[in-house]
Amino acid sequence: MFKKFVAKENVSGVTQMKSSAIRGVRAKLIEDYPGLEEFQDVILPKKESYNLVKCHERIEIIAIGGEPVFFRQRDGPYMPTLRLLHKYPTILPWQQVDKGAIRFVLSGANIMCPGLTSAGAKLAPAEEDSIVAIMAEGKTHSLSIGLMKLSSEEIHTVNKGIGIENIHYLNDGLWHMTQIK
Repeated sequence: MFKKFVAKENVSGVTQMKSSAIRGVRAKLIEDYPGLEEFQDVILPKKESYNLVKCHERIEIIAIGGEPVFFRQRDGPYMPTLRLLHKYPTILPWQQVDKGAIRFVLSGANIMCPGLTSAGAKLAPAEEDSIVAIMAEGKTHSLSIGLMKLSSEEIHTVNKGIGIENIHYLNDGLWHMTQIK
């Protein structure tokens, strides 16, 4: 999604969000991410300016105080950015890949089932279509954010094909997007 994303070329408009829209987004985020409730006043402050950044391919980014914190494509769920996830790692449940998968994940490849079931990997219980953080064996921060294509049980039984779709990873276009004016 963000592999060839360049803010100057892909951003089509920035608008300030209305307070009613902000309340709706805050409520939806807290409902979707129970781990966010503990940090809601820090991550989603009530007195800060919220901007909605509209990009090509129907991508929307919510920037709070100029910093991108959540994004979504089309009418899908809002997902935290990796910068936010590095500050608050308990927001999302996480899956761990083995060392051999690191370079592929960092180049934007989807996470295959064998990379999630090998010796260095840890597969936590998760449902299909849930948002998860992708950790790597021996690393302390997330490599990417992904969408489970199969449930954890299905990944164990099938053990082939795509297990998690890689949506946002380190050093992609969204990672390099800094302040939004």
